[in-house]
Amino acid sequence: MGHAYTPGLKVTERMLIKKNRILPLKGDVLVKVGDKVKPDDVVARTLLPGNVLPLNVANKLGIPPEDIDVVMLKKVGDPIKEGEPIALSKTLFIFKNYCNATLNGKIESISSITGQVLQRGEPSPVEVKAYLDGKVTEVIPNEGVVVTCKASFVQGIFGIGGETYGNLKVVTPDNTTVLDENYIKPEFKNLVIVGGSLVSAAALKKAIEVGVRGIVIGGFDDKDLRDFLGYDIGVAITGAEQIGTTLVVTEGFGQINMAQKTFDLLKKHEGEMACINGATQIRAGVIRPEVVIPSADKSEIEGIEAEAQIQGLEVGSPVRVIRHPYFGQLGKVTDLPAQLQVLESESKARILEVEFEDSKRAIVPRANVEMIEG
Repeated sequence: MGHAYTPGLKVTERMLIKKNRILPLKGDVLVKVGDKVKPDDVVARTLLPGNVLPLNVANKLGIPPEDIDVVMLKKVGDPIKEGEPIALSKTLFIFKNYCNATLNGKIESISSITGQVLQRGEPSPVEVKAYLDGKVTEVIPNEGVVVTCKASFVQGIFGIGGETYGNLKVVTPDNTTVLDENYIKPEFKNLVIVGGSLVSAAALKKAIEVGVRGIVIGGFDDKDLRDFLGYDIGVAITGAEQIGTTLVVTEGFGQINMAQKTFDLLKKHEGEMACINGATQIRAGVIRPEVVIPSADKSEIEGIEAEAQIQGLEVGSPVRVIRHPYFGQLGKVTDLPAQLQVLESESKARILEVEFEDSKRAIVPRANVEMIEG
């Protein structure tokens, strides 16, 4: 039997999810191994140093840089407040000339060479939350933790917006229906809603107004995305957009039916909590948007494999075509010839035969498909 390896997206009913919750700088870990956590629970905390802002004291007071130590009212490390005098120069006529701080913070350094004072702003608190409804299975001292849970799991193609959570609500009758503004109701506030083949820009805007926490959808128009964000998304990571609602696209750009398997899985778990993240990175170090539905079964998790073994592409494997002319179509592999085949471009490549959901069959280069992993 033919056998090949190809990248794919996971759509699975049961797997072990492990998430590293790491601080950007060393700080304090607030939980211990074995603690049960909820998505909003803070598991680690630190302080980010404030911004540095230079202040040319010598220039403002009209003195040589080497005289700066004489006029300074504050020393290195002293706290300062915006508008507070930090240096004072007296003239021969007893006039006083002050130089005031321009931010709240402290004195970082004083230079008698440049005549400048570096002001350090107040530190910013940074908290890392658990994100999942699960258990702390590892503590990394001063850095963070690993949170683990049993869950149903769906990977998407593209997303915007960061981590959030809410109960699932399927709002379209099937996986082919367009999610327009008529489906968005005020009672969907704080929910993660699931649509069919496409979400309109109007529906997304209304969802944000209503307070919907997340949308899971088959497709999204790239023009709507550009108009909505106000800029084109390149190869940089998404997920930092402050739009109020996280979007996870499961199939691709344009109107593409959500895979029936994905829709059925989400429908099965309607009413349960879903933790979602729209962060996407399509360059090196790929990051996929995701929907994690923690299991209500809180029994021991050690017996579940965190990652299934890499599965090869086989006859019967469900696939999605990711290039023209069958882009976005779903089907299953019906044949995997071992020999190289000559394509229309006259180049040679390994191919496969795929049967689409409408029972039509086509020959497709193996590089043009991705496997839907179960």
